[in-house]
This record gives sequence, C-alpha cells and structure tokens, in this order.
Amino acid sequence: MEIGLVSCTKSKRAEPAAPGELYDTSTLFNKSSQYAKSHHDRWLILSAKHHVLDPDGPPIDPYDETLTDFGVEKRRTWAARVHDQLDQRRLIREDVELVFHAGKAYYGELLPLLDDTPVSVSIPTEGLQIGQTLAWYNEHQ
Repeated sequence: MEIGLVSCTKSKRAEPAAPGELYDTSTLFNKSSQYAKSHHDRWLILSAKHHVLDPDGPPIDPYDETLTDFGVEKRRTWAARVHDQLDQRRLIREDVELVFHAGKAYYGELLPLLDDTPVSVSIPTEGLQIGQTLAWYNEHQ
C-alpha cells in the first residue's frame, strides 16, 4: 500500500477549513495533493503544527508555522511525534511505502526514525528546486 505524505504550506486560507482544503491556495500543495490522490492508495498531510492530518478531517484554524522556521531540535521533536502518529495508524509496516511529497525539512529528521523499520520510503522530487518540482508534477499528472 502506498501512502502519499504531502507537506503543508505557508499559504493557507484565511478561515478554518478541512485540512485538504486549508492549503489549497498553494499551487505546490494543489499539484502534490492531486498527484497523491491519483497515484497512491491513500494520502495524508504533514503539518508543522498538527503533525499528521487526514485531508478529510475536521476543520482546523489557519496558522503561521512551517518546519523551515524550526531549529533542528524542534524538527526532531516534530519528527518523533509524526513517527508515533504513523505508527498509531499502523502505517509503519512491511507492506507500506511512504511516499514523501515534501521538502527536506519535512523528512530529514523523520527518515532516521524509519531506518530500522520495515516500511519502505521514497521521495520522488528529492533534490529538486520549487520550479523543477512543479514541472515534475506537471509531467507526471
């Protein structure tokens, strides 16, 4: 089973919305979430504030946090919480591949926590700049 993990974005709606709609003011979020919906069995959102979110979950208020603003220790704490939430959802297992649609700030501290687990990991846009990432999604939709 493939699980697409799409990062939140700085750009958000001004009013509370379901997680899958809160970030839809961002072109990158729209492209990566559309890709995740059509290419993976399920998708979830990696939120700087809320950790792991179901896109169809209850509305949340807009917030002004991104992992790029966090220091290393705060990112490690965030990653540990994400790991725990993925584990609670029973997504850290042999028949699961976690596919990150996110920048390094969202997976850099999480990958070491997944190293000794049976889950597979892939990052299709790893190393690409924002323009290249958008082009990748355009080519692969």
